Formats: sequence, structure tokens, C-alpha cells
Amino acid sequence: MTATRRRADPGRAPSRYRVWAAQVAAATPGARDRTVDALRAVAIAGVVLGHWLVSAIVADPDRPAALHGASPLSALPALAPASWLFETLGLFFVAAGYAAARPRRSTGHLHPPVDGAVRVPAGRSSWRTAASRLRRPGVVRLAVPVLVLAAVWLPALLVLDLVGAPAETRRLVVSLVSHPLWFLAVYLVLAAAAPLLRRVMSRCGLWSVLPAVLAVTTVDAARGGGLPSWLAPVATPVAWSVPYLLGIALAQGRLPRRAGGALLIGGIAGVALLLRLGYPASAVGVPGDHWSNLDPPSLLALALAAAQLGAFLLVRPWLARLLSRPAAWAPIAGLNRAAMTVYCWHQSALLLVTFAAVPLGRLPGLLDRPSAGWVAHRLYWLPVFAVTLVALCRLFHRPHRRPVPIGPHRHPDPAGPHRSPDLVGPRRDPVPIGPRRCPDLVDPGAAGQAVSSSVASPCTISTSPSESSQRGRSAAV
Repeated sequence: MTATRRRADPGRAPSRYRVWAAQVAAATPGARDRTVDALRAVAIAGVVLGHWLVSAIVADPDRPAALHGASPLSALPALAPASWLFETLGLFFVAAGYAAARPRRSTGHLHPPVDGAVRVPAGRSSWRTAASRLRRPGVVRLAVPVLVLAAVWLPALLVLDLVGAPAETRRLVVSLVSHPLWFLAVYLVLAAAAPLLRRVMSRCGLWSVLPAVLAVTTVDAARGGGLPSWLAPVATPVAWSVPYLLGIALAQGRLPRRAGGALLIGGIAGVALLLRLGYPASAVGVPGDHWSNLDPPSLLALALAAAQLGAFLLVRPWLARLLSRPAAWAPIAGLNRAAMTVYCWHQSALLLVTFAAVPLGRLPGLLDRPSAGWVAHRLYWLPVFAVTLVALCRLFHRPHRRPVPIGPHRHPDPAGPHRSPDLVGPRRDPVPIGPRRCPDLVDPGAAGQAVSSSVASPCTISTSPSESSQRGRSAAV
């Protein structure tokens, strides 16, 4: 009774968080599929937490400033199944494929909504059309956080060299900062191939994933004799095209909820079978294993992505109901908004905390060698890494504000087109223009930034063709 009266008390001011959450929800397009935003947020959180848990930095007992990397999975192989929960790269590419299959509504550029026909303007070849996709503002803006990251760490490496930092410490910094960026190169390849992949999915349906799966199977069969160095850069985009195509299938309505059970059961059975065949148990690379499931991605990585997508499809209706609540939706929107910044800087947060702790000695879970109690100690450091990452996001994240289109090319929808600085794709949804704004996730009180640009993501969501037509008819009335 007390709680009920407290909620209903008109004289009681809502909390700062609820005010911010209400502003975020009010400025979010009603037809937006929030469940895919949540899928993206889970992928981001999985990558960040996974890297923080498997990236052990060990200080040399004789030279505390000499740091080198180690993997707790080498000392604790029984924890390898835990890596299945944090290896969420497949979900990233599902979200990217979903975005690639949605209509952009920008003047003169429409993704094929039904028939799959790729519209190429007269006089332009398909390869030039693919190249033009890489010059779109949503893709070009991907380079900005990377350039900011380079502008900070390149001088920092020079300073480390000038002050006499050990070579192994500098190599560690380069590895941790640059290694996550391979994802962007793979995304750009798939983004350039998106028109072809959409057309293949429209014509062949789910059978379109079969050639890529067979290619991965062939690569896996050749791993025993060692793979040539040139093969991994070629095989990696081919492997990740499988979840990318599944994302396109999801956007085209080819993956209903009932498909979730088949994907989940099939993925789990596939993982179990591959483990019996001798595949490494860890979803990530571990020093000492005969090969890695991610370099290039193996069948086990694809089976794991299928199982994760199946689980998402099964809980999607429940997730949609949950995210209809502003308090649950606002953090998802904020995390998506800063997705690229979080992705670029999460390992920097780990490094900064580690460097600050070097004068304190080999602290458990931070600078000591992984052992039986290392994981429990590392869990205590996760909040410190998170706070540091939030500070870095506040320092380096700058939301993109796209001016309202004017003139004869203004979009016929009063909301107008808009793009956000996505992690892997341009924004698809029209966004209401007006006073409704949303703040950043890290500053709930700073209400003043449009939520439409607040959802920066690997693949932003758009309305379906039917919803688009309904919206057009409403606007006409």
C-alpha cells in the first residue's frame, strides 16, 4: 500500500533516471524494433566483458614495468565453456545484416524491399555502387572514433618509447588496442557486398548460407596441416557472412520465432559434435591450443552464433514487452548510442587501470599470473574498468547531429531521414524533429540530445515495408 501510494503521489517528483528514461522513450519511433537494439547491446557487453575476463596482464617480478599478456584459460582450461557466453561476435553480424536489409528511405537510394532487385543508377557499374556504400556518412563516420583512438595512442606509444618502457610493454599496448579493430575491416567488406547478399537471400532463401558454411568446413578440414598466412583474411569475411545473411533473413521475415528452437537445438548439437571431433573447447584463442576457433572462424563459432540467435528468437516477444518500459529501454538506447566508442576504448580502460596499479605491485586479479583464484579476483576489478570506460566515453564520444533536410530534396515524411553514427551501418528510421530529446547514457540528467541519434549501433532498426506504407498513408491524411 505504501509503495502504491508513493507511486501515485502527484506531489512526489520522479527520479532523475525516470525523467531521462521517459524522454528517451518518448523520442523513440514507435515502430522501431527495440529487440534488435537489445541484441546489439548484448553483443557489445559480451565482447567487452569477454575481453576483460580473458586479457590477463602480468608484471615481471624483477621488472614491474615489463608487462606481457596471458590467458586465464591456459591455466584454467575447465573454464573454456564460459567463453561461449561472451563470444558474441556472431550477434554483431546478425545485427549488421538486419540493418543492411532494411529500406533507407533516403532520396534515390532504396534497399529492395520485396523482389530483391538491386537498383543500379544508369551509367554506374555494380562495383561502383558497392564503393559508394563505403562513402556514405554512416560508414565514413566509423573512421572518426578510430582516428581519435589513433590520435591518442600513437603519441602515447612514442612517450612510452622515450621514457624507456620495455619493448614487451609496448607490444602489449599495440596488441590490446589494435586487435579489436579487425571487426571493422570485415564489416566494410560485408557492407560493400550487402546488395549482392540481399539479392541472393531474396532468391535462394536460407539456402544462401550453404556455400559459406561449406567454405568454412573446407578450411577446418585443412587446419591439421597448417593454413597459409593469406587464407585467414580471406576466410574471415566468408565465415562471418553466415550470421550476416541470417540477419538479412531476419529482416525479411524468414526467421520466425519457431525457427529459434531449431537454431538453438541445432547450434548446441553442433557444438557438442564438433567438440567430440577434436575442436578446441574455447570459443576464443588460447595459447597452447593447436588452433583457434576465431582465426579464422570455425564451424564451432558458427554453431555458437546459431545457438545464440535461436535463443534470441525464442525470447524476442518477452523482450519486446520488457523494452516497452522506458526504464528498461533507456539503457539499451544509450549503450547503442556510444557503441563505437565503447568498442574502441574498452581495452584502453583495462590498460589505464593496469598502468595506474603498477606502482602498487602485483595486485591479485590485475598484475599477477592467472591461477585458481584469479578469476574471482578479476571480478572485483570489473566495476573499476567500467567506471574508467564511462569516463573515456564521456571524454571522447561526440554524438552526431544531422541537420534537418531542407529544399526540394526533403524527405516526404515530415519526420525526415536521419542517420546515426552506427557501429556497422547507417540509421534507417525517420526521426521526429522537435523538442523531444534524449541525453547520453552516461549523463542521465543532461537531457538535450536527440534519441534518434542516440541509438548508434552495429545495425540500426527500421520499420517494415507495411509499417512504412501505413505511416505514409497517415502522413497523407
